Amino acid sequence: MGAIIRSRWWPTAVAGDWRGSRVLLRPLRVRADKREFLALRSANSAWTRPWDSTAPGAGAVSMNFGQLIRFQDREAHEGRLLPFAVEVDGALVGQMHLFGISRGALLSAAAGYWIGEQYAGRSITPYALAMLIDHAFSDAGLHRVEVNIRPDNDASLRVVEKLGLREEGMRKRYLHINGSWHDHLTFAVTSEELPTETMVQRFRRLMGEPGASM
Repeated sequence: MGAIIRSRWWPTAVAGDWRGSRVLLRPLRVRADKREFLALRSANSAWTRPWDSTAPGAGAVSMNFGQLIRFQDREAHEGRLLPFAVEVDGALVGQMHLFGISRGALLSAAAGYWIGEQYAGRSITPYALAMLIDHAFSDAGLHRVEVNIRPDNDASLRVVEKLGLREEGMRKRYLHINGSWHDHLTFAVTSEELPTETMVQRFRRLMGEPGASM
């Protein structure tokens, strides 16, 4: 299962092992990651474009890599965002965010993610999402995590299926994706739905991994 490397709210990192590969959720670094990140995004532009979120209207702000990371770090320090890079065996392969973090009576957040096409099909994304959900319920102190997915995004629907997330229904024209508003299906899990195992343990069990908890 995933193990918390650093327990402070931000910066923090979460790591685990999946089928012989080391999976790490960590902050992006302005200088060290710029070239690799931009190359990864460029190589996967056609793969991710149909599912990329966009900001409608004249008020949309374009940021370069450094500005984006600094903005995300500020949001993370304020407790509204957990913006992780996904690393596998030392290579940057995608991103996974916990955003819209709400405290008070709600204690909830939404998760979003993308991964390079060359790493798809290895169940890295559901494993990383399982680690993120466990982190949300432990160190981040949240009660609920949701994932919103377009009904035609088959790859992302397989991610939540592998984790056994509960479907909550359709949200009409919920998110602005690739230039227009799209309906999304909402899937969610609360901490009470994992009374005897972590999400990583549930994922391993559902995937039939040897030694997984029953």
